[in-house]
Amino acid sequence: MAAKLRKGDKVVVLAGKDKGKEGVIASIDPQANKAVVDGVNMAIRHTKQTQTAQGGRVPKAMPIALSNLATLDGNGKPTRVGFRTEDGQKVRFAKTTGDVIDA
Repeated sequence: MAAKLRKGDKVVVLAGKDKGKEGVIASIDPQANKAVVDGVNMAIRHTKQTQTAQGGRVPKAMPIALSNLATLDGNGKPTRVGFRTEDGQKVRFAKTTGDVIDA
């Protein structure tokens, strides 16, 4: 199945403790259906000090389910993603506006 959300997409969180927050997808795990979004679903990780890195409490973005994310269209509104063929090329488009998401 084709990926409706991809790395680099601007998304908004639909459910959970960070509902309404926006961010950019940093990475995706298609097998687990999860994505890491910058600045969303943050957790504190305690790291040990090493010779090269300072130890302490480090905030880290944790994975969030893809079903709790929606792509933002050109107007900044959450939208669903569809697929269509243009010039023999399969492209993603926003269902709200009909604009092509892939540049």
